[in-house]
Amino acid sequence: MATRKLNSTNYLNQAYLEEKCALNELLFLLSKRWITEILFCIEEGNNRFGGIREELEHISDQILADRLRLLETSGFLNRELFDEVPPRVQYSLTEKGAELCRLLEMLCNFAENF
Repeated sequence: MATRKLNSTNYLNQAYLEEKCALNELLFLLSKRWITEILFCIEEGNNRFGGIREELEHISDQILADRLRLLETSGFLNRELFDEVPPRVQYSLTEKGAELCRLLEMLCNFAENF
């Protein structure tokens, strides 16, 4: 994925907003396409790459891998690699990820009645 230039106006604005309030950083992450749907898939027990890709039929492998990595590095997912042939990977929500899903469900309910 392309990264922003460190001196671009967009980058500087985002950095400023994130510094002002941590919520801005979370909203930036959640605004990325597919993030919330991936969280909900894993919350519902669909914890393998292929299963998530199958459920979210229009997502590309590259985007799914990127979003899983982002969620893992942000502390919302655990990635467990099993020493098997072929290798098997399972994803699960961390406590922080489960809490985020609960909050997102409330926001979804709010949005439906908005």
